[in-house]
Amino acid sequence: MSDENPPRSRWSDLERPPLNATALRRALLGADSLYTHLEVVGSVGSTNSELADRARRGAAQPGTVLVAEEQTAGRGRLDRGWSAPPRSGLFFSVLLAPEVPAERLGWLPLLAGVATAGALSRTAGVDTALKWPNDILVTVGGEERKCVGILAERVGEGPREGALVLGIGINVTLREAELPVPTAGSLQLAGAQGTDRDPLLRAVLRSLEDWYGRWTAVDGSAGESDLQEAYAAGCATLGRHVRVELPGDRALLGEAVALDGEGRLVIATGEGVQHPVAAGDIVHLRPAGGA
Repeated sequence: MSDENPPRSRWSDLERPPLNATALRRALLGADSLYTHLEVVGSVGSTNSELADRARRGAAQPGTVLVAEEQTAGRGRLDRGWSAPPRSGLFFSVLLAPEVPAERLGWLPLLAGVATAGALSRTAGVDTALKWPNDILVTVGGEERKCVGILAERVGEGPREGALVLGIGINVTLREAELPVPTAGSLQLAGAQGTDRDPLLRAVLRSLEDWYGRWTAVDGSAGESDLQEAYAAGCATLGRHVRVELPGDRALLGEAVALDGEGRLVIATGEGVQHPVAAGDIVHLRPAGGA
């Protein structure tokens, strides 16, 4: 008999059980729900790309939720990579068709940030902070680290023109050695009281449904839905001196002082001028003088 241990499967980690798709559908789908269909797949390149492709082909309706146990080509803003071991996080996308003015659609990823941060704080018992425009931070060893990334993309063609795919990636049980970069974190590393992914996903999707309903009910007004106030209250970026890196090797330095009515970050420079910047305008947002 050989003394060698058989190779360990990437899917055999007992601390990372699979999601229960049947229970998730039973809890989240219904006649009055935002969600019309929920599917859990083993592995996919990107839930955003896959769901957007289905929408363009007419194979997915608004309210569809696509969840992957593993993403092999997960993407963030500007096609930055997002990778994690199988079942170590929550990687999902939702197809939405909000009937709000186009100039207010920039609030959708910020809405997702408020909804997700609140749900994780309540369910996992961790302190969260919003980093404008599309990240959520947790504290690990006294340092702020990115735990959640959010990406909203227009479908833009075919039978679902005008629809958007909202993708959310949450690091749940990543260990220190598994982190893609030193600035990343996970709920487990932040001391979460619970890391069972099923209740976490249910909580996030219910919170997203609640905020989305409030926002669309007032025609996408961030003020009337209290979204603007809630985001500002939880945003770690506000009040800090930042460096906004712009296309063409340009940069803007100043204090992040406010969010305007379109969800843009307002930067006050040393010259006393206030510059609103949209998420689509920036390459990086860093602490002033930071790497």
